[in-house]
Amino acid sequence: MKELEKGVRFRIKLIGVVFTLCFALVAMRAFDLQVLQEQEWEERAERQHQKVIPLTPQRGTIFDRNGEELAVSVDVDSVYAEPGKIKAVDGATKSLAKVLGISTRSLKAKVKGSRNFVWLKRQITPGQSNQIKQMKLEGVGMIKEHRRFYPNSTIAGHLLGFTGLDPKGLEGLELQYDKMILGRGGYLVMERDAMGRGLGAGSPQVQGATRGHDLYLTLDKNLQYLAERELAEGLRTAQAKAGTVVMMEPSTGKVLALASSPEYNPNAFSRYKPYQWRNRAVCDSFEPGSTFKIFLMAAALNEAVVGTRQKINCENGVFRVGGKDIHDHKKYQKLTPAEIIKYSSNIGSAKIGKMLERKAFHRYLTDFGFGQPTGIDLPGEVNGLLRPPDKWFEVDLAAISFGQGVSVTSVQLTAATAAIANGGYLMEPYIVERIVDSQGQVTRESQPRVVRKVIAQDVAQRVSRMMELTTEDGGTATNARVPGFRVAGKTGTAQKVDPVTGGYSADKRVGSIVGFLPAEAPRIVMLVTIDEPKKGVYGGLTAAPVFSRIAAQAMQYLKVAPSQDQPSGESLPSLEQIFVDAVTPEKASLQHLMVAVPSGGPQMPDFSGLSFRQVLELMEEKQLNIDFRGRGRVVEQSPSPGASIPYGAPVWVRMAPPS
Repeated sequence: MKELEKGVRFRIKLIGVVFTLCFALVAMRAFDLQVLQEQEWEERAERQHQKVIPLTPQRGTIFDRNGEELAVSVDVDSVYAEPGKIKAVDGATKSLAKVLGISTRSLKAKVKGSRNFVWLKRQITPGQSNQIKQMKLEGVGMIKEHRRFYPNSTIAGHLLGFTGLDPKGLEGLELQYDKMILGRGGYLVMERDAMGRGLGAGSPQVQGATRGHDLYLTLDKNLQYLAERELAEGLRTAQAKAGTVVMMEPSTGKVLALASSPEYNPNAFSRYKPYQWRNRAVCDSFEPGSTFKIFLMAAALNEAVVGTRQKINCENGVFRVGGKDIHDHKKYQKLTPAEIIKYSSNIGSAKIGKMLERKAFHRYLTDFGFGQPTGIDLPGEVNGLLRPPDKWFEVDLAAISFGQGVSVTSVQLTAATAAIANGGYLMEPYIVERIVDSQGQVTRESQPRVVRKVIAQDVAQRVSRMMELTTEDGGTATNARVPGFRVAGKTGTAQKVDPVTGGYSADKRVGSIVGFLPAEAPRIVMLVTIDEPKKGVYGGLTAAPVFSRIAAQAMQYLKVAPSQDQPSGESLPSLEQIFVDAVTPEKASLQHLMVAVPSGGPQMPDFSGLSFRQVLELMEEKQLNIDFRGRGRVVEQSPSPGASIPYGAPVWVRMAPPS
């Protein structure tokens, strides 16, 4: 009997222990679910009764060095529909189709589908938005999204690039710094039941959006405008195919202007062909021609293989090397190294190249940065072409000495010349000065970086003086003179390779000039290239006048005082002439023109007293591209309010702070 009682008590205790363990396990699981995993299960529950629609993120702003906006994100409305809430489908779709410019059939197909949310049209104009608001259609709503806009139209278009609808960067700085500029996209959140149908009458809400970082560039919008304007004028005068201008600060490597032509408008990039988007200054290479002679001379002087007073026999204009004849454009006898640069003697350069020899010359060219990327923060940079010295034949050494058989990019050639202007120190070129987050904190700041010292300072000064001689009487760069300033320059004219024959073309050339000023204390170094000119093929005739005009205006804009007396009848342009005259009708082709303006032209709105953002909204509604001048509110505009805007006419507003 006692044994039976013991067995019963044991079973009771065992069952109690089992129940206790089970209860403990249930309690632990409940604790795990309700406390430890509370957030995860709340999120799962929300996902089951919420529909999330991703929205375009807001990109950061791109500013020039003076804080002027070059690329902005403008708030625009996107219209959506909740088909289950639309009552009069036929009437609603007919009204919407007319406003949105969509066929009634395609709109009906969207709202009669099984989905509980559909986009009707993304990023509509302010005018369309106002009309839809007035309709007050049930089941139709709008949400704010962000559209990329370039307020200066074509200015710096190749440098800035553009974005897609995503809006991910597709070209230029927009592509290079896409991850930093893009920000985090928000979400449109809608309540739904187990069948996926919308719940309640409340509007969808936007959550989780963060703005991208801002870029502050080394670029100066005004210098960029001058470069593009004068380059366009130079191309028209020479009837040329294309061209580039690169302007740098030699002591730091900061890029002040970088222009490529033909231009394009990033606000309407789809209306241009892909080859027009290409930034030729970094993506294209060309044979430098005689501009290369300054690097040969710098290397020879630094190696002391030639003396400044040494006379070199230039063979009366013809010299045979490796079975081929080398010609000068004039029959020179004996020339000093300075005269070889001044008169641009190919024969004198070939003989100096022979003195220097292949390996030493190749080493210096590499040290100057040729045959490799400069490291500039732009996409698509090419290396150029510089073959190893063991593959140079005798004629190759001679040809490379005067800039044939080698190819460079515009940025490479400018940066290498900047090393001469900077006392022999090669600086890494860069565009982005600093990156600032949405809270105003600087997350990255670029500093000037010395790549290497290439030549001695006294050698750089001697080469600089030789380059000055080219702008004096008898030199090849007299058209590059700037009144009141000492200019150091070197012109070049190179034949282009014919893709059909594989040899040099008889009529296609690239004219160029590279130089800096003031020569005694350089503030800017600049390269101008003119591709396939039909009038005046030489760099001294095509590129040098463009260099002179840009440099003269840049000195005035940068407030650099002349160091010499200005010749009688010659003077620097005033700032008023540089920037105010730029909007006169006769210079309309140099302005930031409208995109897709209909024949006959629309009427000019009244922008008086409007802020920058208000002007942008009205521009979007009227489909205009307008040149902004100044900051603040609009005090002047052209054309006047109500006037018709002819196709291709300049459209601008001048802004000033409230008095």
